[in-house]
Amino acid sequence: MMEEMVAAAYTYEPGLLEHEGFPKTEQPVYILGKSYSTLYDMDELMGDIMSRLWFTYRRGFSAIGGTGPVSDQGWGCMLRCGQMMVAQALIHLHIGRDWMWDRDKPDPIYHRILKMFQDKKNACYSIHQIASMGVCEGKPIGHWFGPNTIAQVFRKLCVYDDWSQIRVHIAMDNTVIIKDIWTMCKEPVRTEQDGALESYNHKSKEMTVNLRKIHQTKTSNFSQNGPSLQKSKGKTHHGRDPLSEDFKEDLNGDGNGESGSHYKGASWRPLLLIIPLRLGLSEINSVYLDSLKVCLTLPQSVGIIGGKPNHAHWFVGYVGDQMVYLDPHTTQPYVDLEQLDASDESYHCPYASRMKMSQLDPSIAVGFFCKTEKDFINLCSDIRNNIIKRSKTPMFELHEVRPAHWPPFEPYEVQPGTNSEFTVVDDRQYDTDEEYELL
Repeated sequence: MMEEMVAAAYTYEPGLLEHEGFPKTEQPVYILGKSYSTLYDMDELMGDIMSRLWFTYRRGFSAIGGTGPVSDQGWGCMLRCGQMMVAQALIHLHIGRDWMWDRDKPDPIYHRILKMFQDKKNACYSIHQIASMGVCEGKPIGHWFGPNTIAQVFRKLCVYDDWSQIRVHIAMDNTVIIKDIWTMCKEPVRTEQDGALESYNHKSKEMTVNLRKIHQTKTSNFSQNGPSLQKSKGKTHHGRDPLSEDFKEDLNGDGNGESGSHYKGASWRPLLLIIPLRLGLSEINSVYLDSLKVCLTLPQSVGIIGGKPNHAHWFVGYVGDQMVYLDPHTTQPYVDLEQLDASDESYHCPYASRMKMSQLDPSIAVGFFCKTEKDFINLCSDIRNNIIKRSKTPMFELHEVRPAHWPPFEPYEVQPGTNSEFTVVDDRQYDTDEEYELL
């Protein structure tokens, strides 16, 4: 079975692919926040690669929309890359980043995650649901998506995943707004008056916060072998949290007792943060390559979706000046995972592909997953110290509140009465992959 899978995996569309093994080098290989040595950790490295869920073109599934295509070959690569990124977030949430796939030891939680992506119309993250939801983003079924479109689609689909309850935030205009994410991810507290969860207070007074009070941390330059990061580990070298106490007090209502009282004692909803970027005009600007490397070294990383025009990949790491990725461009037969004898081996790739970072298309989307509030605080600190502060032209910005000229923040929520049914929502605020600010 494995031999057949490997043979099938080589029937790719033409692309910038390399299938040879990792080079024997002193340089570390980073895979989704983990560092490996090709001299000493090759088995662990390949085990990590093979444990990632690999979604490729499929053929022979039920017609999308009842009368649509029965294969996504030629148009579904970005949809599959989005599936891989979201699946990694769910694995991180439910079974942990350190989980490894073992074909001889079935894991019921892993299989539950996998079934959410199978090619059936009733699966939450199926190619059917993604393609259908793409219609309200201006993408007819059977058309290719860009990084921003797939991010917007998953922002809407995730609200129907009651098991995971992930919040998807898309940071537009190259800007991450901490207050927006906090508002979305902090579960409203239950009131004594009605015993129900309070609705989100989107019209609360703007907080007076000052992220400049985040303690300054001196960062080191890039070493010859890759980025040398200043890790926060939840504390700065001053012994305080990387977010200022004034900021957190205002968020949680411990300061003036008004703007943040809604969130005091509230629980954190897991966050998938997606940052669409355009890092150049027709080719990627080399000034951003080191920052891309940093993103893939952070423990919150769930990879980068991008590639070449109409030829998408899920980038999971790097070695030297090469990006490491999983490629969806092979067509495999539909697998009904509900069958007792169904095999999941075709959802795991026994190798990774590589391409030079300079060949990366400038239109990408970077993903991070924060299971806990502490993960998010640490991510903010690492972004500030290892991306923003060390670059004269950072890939994106990190701010405490929305600029005054921006419209109010409104998280996407399920419309009343929809429950488990999917509803097409006319939300065209950011429905095109051309709406990037050129950096």
